[in-house]
Amino acid sequence: MRTYRIALLLIICLALPCITKAQTSHLTAAEAKNHVGETATVCGRVASAHFAEKVKGLPTFMNLDMPYPKQIFTIVIWGADRPKFGNPERTYNHKNICVSGKITSHREIPEIVITTPGQIQIQK
Repeated sequence: MRTYRIALLLIICLALPCITKAQTSHLTAAEAKNHVGETATVCGRVASAHFAEKVKGLPTFMNLDMPYPKQIFTIVIWGADRPKFGNPERTYNHKNICVSGKITSHREIPEIVITTPGQIQIQK
């Protein structure tokens, strides 16, 4: 019986860090570059935001932690999805947020394209 308890305690001790990491798997904007291709949640402060109304596709760009042109992570909202967000460049600018989705890369800058407001959350 004692061997069983020791084995169970050992398993719990080894598994706990994995379980805790899975529950708190938020990345910083700087860490996102190491997770391209993964679905994750990236958190940071919106350092700059811009609605490119003269660009094909009408994208809105929001850069976390570092403003354009020195951005380290970008959130993209395409024009077709923009009405769901209102004026995201005003709503989220200079706020701490978390965004969830698949991390891709554009010109070596990691980004997440979001299509629904549920993918983005303002942090308190």
